[in-house]
Amino acid sequence: MTGRSDETDETPTGYGPRAEPHRGAEPSRTAEAEPSRTAEAGSDRSRRLRRLLAPRHIAVVGGASAAEAVRQCRAIGYTGRIWPVHPRREHIEGLPCHRTVAELPEAPDAALVAVPNTAAVPVLAQLAARGAGGAVCYAAGFAEDGADGARLQEELREAAAGMPVIGPNCIGVLNYLDGSALWPDQQGGARVASGVAVVTQSGNIAQNLTMQRRSVPLAYVVTAGNGAVTGVPELIESMLDDPRVSAIGLHLEGIDDVPGFSRAALRALDAGVPVVALKTGTSELGARANLSHTSSLAGSDVLCDALFRRLGVARVHEVGTFLETLKLLHVHGALTGTRVTSASCSGGEAALIADAAQQHGAHLPELPADVAARLRQVLGDHVHVANPLDYHTYIWGDAEAQHACFTALQGSGFDLNLLLLDLPRGDRCAPGLWTTTMDAYTAAAQTTGAPACVVSSLPEGLPEDVGGRLLARGVAPMHGMADCVRAIVAAGEIGRAHRRHLREGTRQPAGAAAPDPAAPGAEPPAPLDEYAAKQALSAHGVRVPRGRVTRQPATRAPDEAADLAAELGFPVVVKALSPALAHKSEVGGVRVGLTDREAVREAVRAMTPLAERFLVEEMVPEPVAELIVGVRRDPQFGHALTVGAGGVLVELVRDTATLLLPAGREQIEEALASLRIWPVLRGFRGGPEGDLAAAVDAVHAVARYARHAAVAEIDVNPLLVLPSGQGAVAVDALIGHEAHGSRTSDTKKSDVKREEGGRST
Repeated sequence: MTGRSDETDETPTGYGPRAEPHRGAEPSRTAEAEPSRTAEAGSDRSRRLRRLLAPRHIAVVGGASAAEAVRQCRAIGYTGRIWPVHPRREHIEGLPCHRTVAELPEAPDAALVAVPNTAAVPVLAQLAARGAGGAVCYAAGFAEDGADGARLQEELREAAAGMPVIGPNCIGVLNYLDGSALWPDQQGGARVASGVAVVTQSGNIAQNLTMQRRSVPLAYVVTAGNGAVTGVPELIESMLDDPRVSAIGLHLEGIDDVPGFSRAALRALDAGVPVVALKTGTSELGARANLSHTSSLAGSDVLCDALFRRLGVARVHEVGTFLETLKLLHVHGALTGTRVTSASCSGGEAALIADAAQQHGAHLPELPADVAARLRQVLGDHVHVANPLDYHTYIWGDAEAQHACFTALQGSGFDLNLLLLDLPRGDRCAPGLWTTTMDAYTAAAQTTGAPACVVSSLPEGLPEDVGGRLLARGVAPMHGMADCVRAIVAAGEIGRAHRRHLREGTRQPAGAAAPDPAAPGAEPPAPLDEYAAKQALSAHGVRVPRGRVTRQPATRAPDEAADLAAELGFPVVVKALSPALAHKSEVGGVRVGLTDREAVREAVRAMTPLAERFLVEEMVPEPVAELIVGVRRDPQFGHALTVGAGGVLVELVRDTATLLLPAGREQIEEALASLRIWPVLRGFRGGPEGDLAAAVDAVHAVARYARHAAVAEIDVNPLLVLPSGQGAVAVDALIGHEAHGSRTSDTKKSDVKREEGGRST
């Protein structure tokens, strides 16, 4: 759903001359004045945005779309004043029209501008000059529509002159708390006293969400559109200013302002307001020519995941999960963990919830002994007491026995309690016995104070009116077992992030800082070959093999390499040395296990077409595991660290985790523990345990070096993790530096695949 031009009688000139953007007084040039002026400007924007979101009076500028907005305001119960603006009409929906913005009785708190794109710009300038709180720009045809649209969007930004503007290319804003609808189309929501706020970059998705029948209490629905003036971070912060907002849901197609998003999400962590993101699509960053393993494994979508985890934002991947997660958070907030009890009168349902829990990461622990004993007393010898609990139908319809059963089960002390229940259709069945079960369960929850959910396998199994009654009793009505379990896991992730935030304090906002500009006329940094890269890392605490480099002309290199090998001691490794060779093993540029001088000479002769210089290194003992450690500087996200299973099959295995820097040793160890290769590092099936402390130290050293050496990209592959107490050794390394403030690589020219992948931590 995008903004549309309104009816044909509304030409761009119909709303008065194009006004010059409103400009305030010339800013002070004194350094001391700038911080206070910036703070005052931010405070003013915040106040004006609150006026826009919760207006006392609304101007609607346009024709048919303005009329629809009036009808939607009335439908939602808006009690403030509405002022239509139209150059020719006398009335809109029975309200008298004003010819121009200048004729309005006073500056409106909010305005819906529903006129063609070229007409919208002067109208916004007039509203800014009048002192309006803010505006919604409905029209499309701006930056999403090519170069001409981008120029028009820049004019819009100038016309706003600091006034909050939502859009352009959006459907509007709904406030179900106070009852206002800057919304020129249908919507299906209802007034609430508190609820979740949804900010989306898609108008159609927003409209669909207002039509949901899942009993999700929507407090705000805001469509950001192009975000030309007021972006998602500012909208998040505005939602945090309203204590009636219990959780925030974001539908994002991309993150343009990573530092701003980070600041807003950190503020949400401080406030204890959970944030859920439904992130779709990938950016062009993931489609560019990758120059290393690291770029291939940590594309833009992986970096989004890393950002979300850093900030305690739970990412979900489906609209249903998005709504169920927000609903669970509204009722119970972030969870302390993902241990759940489950009750049903069906073994089939018990198996389904067990499968969903195992697949998505929730846990159904064994019941405490005292709880199991109480359940046996209630249920008798014919029922096998376990978690998930199939309580059978022996107590079906017995409200007292069911209450006793559910009270005992909810006394387990777990993080959440589930009742699996689908009510029969009310138009053809008698649901009384099912209602008895539901009432007994909710009564038990009120008795125990334990967090509880009623979960239906099908959406129609918990109709909207039933969901409303459960919400009123403090029980979350959840639709779909898989979505419910995914919501539980998301709520648990947010809870862990919040506890980490309280323990560690505010993290540095993520996002790329501008590289130091190069001096005028300065040459780009010289390329680093493998040996130079290893020496640089070694100086910062990364252990590398002892090695020597040939210096003689290529014709004498075989004999020189043989002499160097003898000095080091056999066996040795010989490598062709060139920054252009990214994957030496694929072109015959590496020979390992050479045990005498003649073997070294033969190896160097074979590699002569590949390079003029050769690296001779000591052999490293057999490792427990091979890791890849990579860092790349992303233009949006800053430096990102990727760790994972390394070696020649790194992109095939794709067992990686990505962190945004800075990252401490604890985070690095958590990232390693998330890998499928982790059991190998811990000594899988009696094998030797790897030197984990040395591996973490090596990864941390690489990350430190990257942050302080103007590095665009590092690939250490492999980092050999030796048995416990023997250390970790980087046996291959490539480094690219920043050049003239841009990302350049002097290390990789390969045909690495460009697909994104890996997990983020």
